[in-house]
Amino acid sequence: MNIWRFWLLAPIVTLAACTPSDEEVAPLQEGLVYCSEGNPESFNPQLGTSGTTIDATSAQIYDRLLDYDDEQQAFVPALAESWHALDGGKRYRFMLRPKVQFHDTSWFSPSRTLNADDVVFSFNRWLNKQHPYHEVNGGNYPFFTASGLNRLISKVEAVNGTTVDFYLRRSDSSFLANLATDFAVILSAEYGAELLAQGQPEQIDKRPIGTGPFIFKDFRKDLIIRYQRHADYWRTPARMKQLVYSITPNANKRMLKLLTGECDVIPYPLVDELAKLDTADNIKIASTVNPNIAFWAFNTEHPPFDNVLVRRALASAINRSAIIQTIYNDNAKLATGVLPETSWAYSPVDQTYGYDPERAKALLEQAGLGDGFEFDIWAMPVQRAYNPNAQKMAELIQADLAQIGVRANIVTYEWNAFRRRLVRNEHDSVLIGWIADNADPDNFFRPLLGCSALNVGTNRANWCEPEFDDLLMQAIAEADNDQRTKLYQEVESYVYREAPLVPIANSMRFQAYRSDIHGVEVPAYGGVSFRHAYRDAEPDTTEAKR
Repeated sequence: MNIWRFWLLAPIVTLAACTPSDEEVAPLQEGLVYCSEGNPESFNPQLGTSGTTIDATSAQIYDRLLDYDDEQQAFVPALAESWHALDGGKRYRFMLRPKVQFHDTSWFSPSRTLNADDVVFSFNRWLNKQHPYHEVNGGNYPFFTASGLNRLISKVEAVNGTTVDFYLRRSDSSFLANLATDFAVILSAEYGAELLAQGQPEQIDKRPIGTGPFIFKDFRKDLIIRYQRHADYWRTPARMKQLVYSITPNANKRMLKLLTGECDVIPYPLVDELAKLDTADNIKIASTVNPNIAFWAFNTEHPPFDNVLVRRALASAINRSAIIQTIYNDNAKLATGVLPETSWAYSPVDQTYGYDPERAKALLEQAGLGDGFEFDIWAMPVQRAYNPNAQKMAELIQADLAQIGVRANIVTYEWNAFRRRLVRNEHDSVLIGWIADNADPDNFFRPLLGCSALNVGTNRANWCEPEFDDLLMQAIAEADNDQRTKLYQEVESYVYREAPLVPIANSMRFQAYRSDIHGVEVPAYGGVSFRHAYRDAEPDTTEAKR
């Protein structure tokens, strides 16, 4: 074993050996090192929308009521064994799976298995402002606000110990899809009550307890996260005894660690290095169709971006085709609207502005800015599936804008600071993007451009149009997908006219890993999962040593 990997895993080996049930499930393997691109914001995905946080928490620590199966394109049971709609779609009843064990750690030992109280606790935390945990660790639940779930659900009620009812204010075609996202995780009500009694409620998001395949052990910022296998997991337990996240923000360092064997898996390999990695010994590249969009959002609360003529001018000034070729090395498609081609509501009509510097100049002249102006472009400091190099993209846009007399300054910060400042609306514009949380097209519109998403960290354009919101509400109230598709095409046309953001690219999601690693899942929707991960058995060298 690589010495560096042994150092990472060794502190956990003793802990894992103390778990008797580890020997009851075979085959078991020691561990896996994942070189992640940054620190999670917390260990509860309810509190943010960062993909880095999702990858570190959702599929590792927690479960949800239902999952979405990519191959079946259907919702499948998870913590809920079954569910059905009542009262014309205004009430949903979920029947819970029995004997689901919560994590048993040095700081919490559950006295019972999962029951309805845990579901009520998990949803009421963000739904009910009077809940004792609502304000803990900030009191912001951006996904639930941006998706409108906080206004859709009127009540969550335990019918009995194994049955929960969700009461809705209206029927909503996206309801189940939102419950199948990485944000709708189930926490332990018993753990929450214990922390309140201890006067330490903030620990619920720092030392997490869930029902997922891995148990959180410890976290050292900028260095490492350690997890241990949950031997009593209700599904088939993970094969890896330990899972380690080695926090490595620099993409080149991640690649080097992969090549030297210090990492088993890395996310977001540099796209211009994919061919080199693909020919390297013991390295494999995996890709998946990942519904996403990279975009350039204008802060419409900052003049002159409150002027639609200026927004259209800048949209016309940039050469998006050159960006695709340079940044993505042709491993992406030019976006033709907000929805990617993978969406069932995708419109074949191009709803974007072509590269036309002369038109851009004319629009600026019409807006009274013929002499140009100066503003900031914020560029993400991390690689994401939708944008592998925001800094370089900003430089290309900066050069294009200079051709029409507009001066752009490029700004960046450490990732979590970057996100905090975005929420405070400090940016003029930002290069960022969105990865779909579920298959419903609403997931691209309400979180990115809906009025409900203002000030929660997903509507980067700070754009709110009541007429636009009415269109979105018509779409989610419509049960027929053909009619919904027509409504979403109207929505796309609205975004095109108003140009609060510029769609740039839809990209594949890449992951690189050592060739002896198998079963690392990168689903189309949601974060990475290591539940099925395993390593090829090392050859038996006993005879050779003799």
